[in-house]
Amino acid sequence: MPADGFTTCLWFDGQAEEAAHYYVSIFKNSKLGRIGRYTEAGPGPAGSVLAAEFVANGQKFVAINGGPEFTFDEAISFQIHCADQEEVDHYWNKFVEDGGEAGPCGWIKDKYGLSWQVVPSRLIDLISDPDPQKATRTVQAMYRMSKLDIAALEKVYAGE
Repeated sequence: MPADGFTTCLWFDGQAEEAAHYYVSIFKNSKLGRIGRYTEAGPGPAGSVLAAEFVANGQKFVAINGGPEFTFDEAISFQIHCADQEEVDHYWNKFVEDGGEAGPCGWIKDKYGLSWQVVPSRLIDLISDPDPQKATRTVQAMYRMSKLDIAALEKVYAGE
């Protein structure tokens, strides 16, 4: 994996390799990288996974098995920019079907507790419209949704 740019490190409690495989299976432009294992020096059992590199949707990650001390919360989330409703549905349904938890406004927690925002790319255009009435109507509609519905947002934006 190239060393340039940024790499996001995700802390797990024994599921690093499993999580790497999971994320690679969901996103296009993804691949597994190196798997590092604990040695006799510890602190984990020799041979168990310390870290797993992977690329998901072109973004570099390292999943580490750091232990139970830290867990994910909503202070950090990843936005998935979706071209259309089919893509929104794909990511949303995959996370929910695999034990994730649906939240408001396009937010979802995956089965590991990591937060994702499944966002139609068009939403940013709608909510940043210079017409404050259109933008306000769209934001208010978004607040009432869990999974974002592009057609419904477009109708509200248009004043229908």
